Amino acid sequence: MDARASTALSSAEAARRLRTVGPNVPPARARRSTALRVADQLRDPMIVLLQLAALLGAVLRDWPSTAIILAVVVFNTTVGVHQQHRADRVMDELEQMAAPTAVVRRDDALVTVPAGEVVPGDHVTLTAGDLVPADAVVLQAHDLEVDESPVTGESLPVLHGPGDELPAGGRTTHGRAVVEVTRTGASSSLGRIAAMLQDGGTRQTPLQRRLTGLSRGLAVLVVTLTAVVVVLGLAQGRPWGEMLLVGLSLTVAALPESLPAVVTIALAVGAHRMARRHVIVRALPAVETLGSVTVVATDKTGTITEGRMRGQALWVAGVRLDAGADGIRAADTSRAPPDDALERLLRDVVLCNDATSGVGAAGTSRVAGDPLDHAVLELASLADLDVDGTRVAWPRTGEVPFDHAARRMTTHHLSPEAGHLSVSKGAPEAVLALVTASAAETGAARPAVEEMAGSGLRVIAVADSADGVEWHLAGLVGIGDPPRSSAVGVVRTLQRAGIRLVLVTGDHAGTAGAVARSVGIAQPGDTPVEGDALAEVPPERRRELTVVARVVPEQKVHVVQWLQEAGEVVAMLGDGVNDAPALRRADIGVAAGLTGTGVAKEAADLVLADDELASVVAAVEEGRRIFANIRAFLLYAVSGGLAEVAVMVAGSLVGLAVPLLPGQILWINLLTHGMVGVAFGSEPLDPRQMDQPPRPPSEAVFTRPALVRLVVVTAALTIVALAAGALTEGSTDLRRTAVFLALGAGQLGVALALRASRPGTGVAERGLEVSVAGAALLMAAAVWLAPLQALLHTEPLPLDVAVAAVAVAAVPGVLLRLWVRSRPG
Repeated sequence: MDARASTALSSAEAARRLRTVGPNVPPARARRSTALRVADQLRDPMIVLLQLAALLGAVLRDWPSTAIILAVVVFNTTVGVHQQHRADRVMDELEQMAAPTAVVRRDDALVTVPAGEVVPGDHVTLTAGDLVPADAVVLQAHDLEVDESPVTGESLPVLHGPGDELPAGGRTTHGRAVVEVTRTGASSSLGRIAAMLQDGGTRQTPLQRRLTGLSRGLAVLVVTLTAVVVVLGLAQGRPWGEMLLVGLSLTVAALPESLPAVVTIALAVGAHRMARRHVIVRALPAVETLGSVTVVATDKTGTITEGRMRGQALWVAGVRLDAGADGIRAADTSRAPPDDALERLLRDVVLCNDATSGVGAAGTSRVAGDPLDHAVLELASLADLDVDGTRVAWPRTGEVPFDHAARRMTTHHLSPEAGHLSVSKGAPEAVLALVTASAAETGAARPAVEEMAGSGLRVIAVADSADGVEWHLAGLVGIGDPPRSSAVGVVRTLQRAGIRLVLVTGDHAGTAGAVARSVGIAQPGDTPVEGDALAEVPPERRRELTVVARVVPEQKVHVVQWLQEAGEVVAMLGDGVNDAPALRRADIGVAAGLTGTGVAKEAADLVLADDELASVVAAVEEGRRIFANIRAFLLYAVSGGLAEVAVMVAGSLVGLAVPLLPGQILWINLLTHGMVGVAFGSEPLDPRQMDQPPRPPSEAVFTRPALVRLVVVTAALTIVALAAGALTEGSTDLRRTAVFLALGAGQLGVALALRASRPGTGVAERGLEVSVAGAALLMAAAVWLAPLQALLHTEPLPLDVAVAAVAVAAVPGVLLRLWVRSRPG
């Protein structure tokens, strides 16, 4: 017994320490008011641009467009404020992780106090099922096992004895103990995690960073070009009022004010599709972010693995056997152990076992006992051994419970037919020390122990003794958390898409390395790096990490930061409290929905409802689809808007001082940007996207090839519109009408050229084509319907002129389609 176990705090001393160190609760989070959060959102450059567009729409009395733009502003502001409120809920979930009460010794008597009143120096009594209220050191222990996975990531319950440290938030699964509290509140394990969550902040998504830069550049360019148009008009003697109206119309038309609506629709459609594939979206921008991800840093337990203990291997009579869904099979099919040897080992693990299993009244599985014992019991059931019948045939007459020092459990049995039997199960070194009958037995077993442990399994040795004579080795059992059946295929798919995976776990290096190699994350020669050695990794090697083991929450955050500093876009997958800070720090956090803690899910952007890593592939596909659609819309909208400005600048070349009137500009803008533009948000995935590497994080929305296309398409639209006006004979209004029709039709042709490939032919898959058809009819109506002619100052075109204008307008779209098909991207 530790000498400290005989001393405990008095109530007066505990009260004094509570006043000194404060309550045992995570640090409080400073929360901003909703009004300040709304103000923060309204200062965003893209939102400012929208507000400007709404103001211009109001000046022009374009009330429908103004209402739509303001609705988008309200929606985006609401989403942003909601995400900030989510951060507060993370802290609320973390507070719920703390134990509500604790049994402590005060004034030499056991009393139950609120966990918030526990102070350093308190002696806390723990029994099975109790939460550890604060960081503590073990004073006394009897068969103590603690599940620390939510806090440390350790996949198996951990055995503890006197002198060992326990983290706050762990749960006792077996045994009992007296512990002395060492750290509380902000200094405890949960407190440090809470502090990291507060310091993590919120990172802009790659899409947000790209669009912010693009919106600033576009605003400057459009305002500059519009000013040029106004100055040229004034120089030609046009009235101030008319040119001011033209300038405002051009500004509204040239700015892609439909962009936020397109982004919102694309994200919402993506979220809906992902929900059908078991991915719950908690933050809409995260839908696109996965399309930009270059590295997936994933926890092991519950994500790569199944998150539960299973018997995976046995060693009997010198033969290794593997356990799977189809039963127990010899690893080497040319060798098999004697049937009676396997039956003996399975009989022994059933008898020396306190776990029970069965079916409840409602048909549900009912399991009781230690997870390791249950995993061993499942092996017997897998081999069709009658568990209950075996226990009836060999009733237990005595036992020596598992002891932390002896590291084994022993049970005694008596069968009326077979006599006495003793079985011992536990750590290999402890059980093998019992086997004195044959050195050959232990000599053959030791290499098998090393081989199984090297593959990431916890090895349990089993020995028995008949009628109280010598002990003999029955065999070995390997217990582990096996990889998910889908893990290998998912890893290959992500790697084919150019995404690298890094395993970051609190588990042992051997276990982590074995799992990483088995699913293809690591290669046979890769050596795991342990958390304590991370500081020794040179900066230039940090982005090459494949397996990082035995990490604490702070080190997980460091790994994510290092990857980000190296230019990577990082997705973090996790399920425990220990993963929450890294989930918040990553570009996108993904939590396991079934096995994940509430803290992890609140900190994450996406939640995998089925805990399947395969769902991440669906998210990546949606992310890439969304970005491709947004980039296609931008090429379409910006080229059309700039072409309208260019036509106004160059109109004098074909004898038209004002080639388009303000109403005509706004009509084209309403049909192309509003009606057709938003349809880009629901375009399907191009299958070629998943065979391409992720976009470099520093890549702009418009790459060099995309910029070339933008310039070429803008020039082509400008030329065909001016050509239509030059080739048309008649009044100024008639020539303007030809320019109006050619420019609108040309933009609709560009939209068709940028449409995605489709597997189906239904209306649901043809939304863009349907919107283009509707816009084309409205363009024709503006030319030939009298009410719209009066509103827009157009004149009916002769059929041959109209056909010629549309034929010329089709050229940019046809050329662009051929270009896109020959060189995608």
